[in-house]
Amino acid sequence: MSWNPTQSLENPGASDPIETLIVPRARDLGGFEVRRALPAPQRQMVGPFIFFDQMGPAEFITDGGIDVRPHPHIGLGTVTYLYQGEFEHRDSLGTHQMIYPGEVNWMVAGRGVTHSERTSAETRATRHSLFGVQTWIALPEDREEMAPEFEHHKQGALPVIQDTGVKARLILGNAYGEISPVKMQSETFYVDVTLKPGTAFPLPDNHEDRGLYITEGGIEVAGVTYEAGRMMIFRPGDHISAKAGPMGARLLALGGATMNENRYIWWNFVSSSKDRIEEAKEAWKTADWESGPFRLPPGDDSEFIPVDAELDRTKPRRARKAH
Repeated sequence: MSWNPTQSLENPGASDPIETLIVPRARDLGGFEVRRALPAPQRQMVGPFIFFDQMGPAEFITDGGIDVRPHPHIGLGTVTYLYQGEFEHRDSLGTHQMIYPGEVNWMVAGRGVTHSERTSAETRATRHSLFGVQTWIALPEDREEMAPEFEHHKQGALPVIQDTGVKARLILGNAYGEISPVKMQSETFYVDVTLKPGTAFPLPDNHEDRGLYITEGGIEVAGVTYEAGRMMIFRPGDHISAKAGPMGARLLALGGATMNENRYIWWNFVSSSKDRIEEAKEAWKTADWESGPFRLPPGDDSEFIPVDAELDRTKPRRARKAH
């Protein structure tokens, strides 16, 4: 679509363009707050996006930070995008990468990868903050067993769309005639949007499934006001604009093509096959780092996150697709 910030706030004849409104579940991880919007009981996927966690904002004193020990993934890609702070990423491909605000880490698990995310020693030496979002994107069925891959792109490599009161950075996929340099396996869009007070922002209309998540401020859609910490999923085909409130707003717009196949999710695994998830579960429990399918990240291989007994009793659950 072309950039048109003055388009109608709602589709003519539509009483409510929002199909689903999600209020994320908050969890306190030892003083570090995570708000999980996907998967949700009402809707577990938006396009290929199957997991969406807001991390923070959180403040850490000296020696504080995040330590996500090595853990496995299959059948998905993870994207980490920060507003504040940093992460030190290591994975079983041998990657050792720092990620800072406005940059994008894209790790494709495929048939299996292991990674860790920690606050670096340098950052722990001072008071610091962390605020960002991590998402998982389900891979197409014919790409679920691809070889793992990793990409990192600096902030300057990501396309930026600017208009009066609007700055939109394209993290993944395509929107508004721009294409992100990140190599995707399916039709996707993911945009970081900053709006000045009273400014309108149209969602791209060239994607089937579309959602918005408010990270800061508030917006109005079709005459209704929504505050930070809300995810809205819209009906396909409607022309949608969001208008920033008096304090402005920061949003993440996301979506893409609806997955045609069922997806199951269990712990850190996503697959179109329950049996494949069971195989991955047993492989991780076996902890055979020499001849098994998983390896620990070089430089961070002295510990890992085990499958606890309570989690082990649960079954893979099917992710709901868009209607």
